Amino acid sequence: MTRILADISVSLDGFVTGPDAGPGNGLGTGGEALHTWAFSDDPEDQRIVREATAHSGAVVLGRRLFDVVDAPDGWSDEVGYGAAEVGRPPFVVVTTTPPEHVRLTDLDWTFVTTGIADAVAVARERAEAESAARGADLDVVLMGGGALVGSALVAGLVDVLSLHLAPVILGSGTPLFTGGPPRALVQRSVLQTSTATHLVYDVT
Repeated sequence: MTRILADISVSLDGFVTGPDAGPGNGLGTGGEALHTWAFSDDPEDQRIVREATAHSGAVVLGRRLFDVVDAPDGWSDEVGYGAAEVGRPPFVVVTTTPPEHVRLTDLDWTFVTTGIADAVAVARERAEAESAARGADLDVVLMGGGALVGSALVAGLVDVLSLHLAPVILGSGTPLFTGGPPRALVQRSVLQTSTATHLVYDVT
């Protein structure tokens, strides 16, 4: 069964980037500490990245995050989706206006202009097709940014919330949670590594 899984790194004070995030400074000032775990030599961190990348049937991201990864200093053949794994699932971008040019033309991009619910529906179709082709259950992964993940939670679109809690206090930046109705979570796993605490919840 295809699940909608929101997967994002977050600071102890609830930020998914440091301040002044944008193209050329994708994680904001000090935000690199959020993703130390994804490039770690810790075997458990490496396993989490490897398995998450392998189980990604389609990936949803917002326009601001797309602009960061598609910028000249964004993703490359060495660092991309899944950090050094450089995964190549189909990508679905939520945007009001598709970009005029795409640098990463070797990746499969779909631009959805009618909102996050439609983007998730498109990603589900792609993930289900990938699942059938591989003979395995693959997920739709909402990789960010924070506004997209937060909006998806408020809209009730998320089945599983996977947080990678980095041991850093950023003080400001892009918050993950900015309001919305209460959501009950069922804790499924907690794994502490040398660089982060990995938390997985079912969203009820």
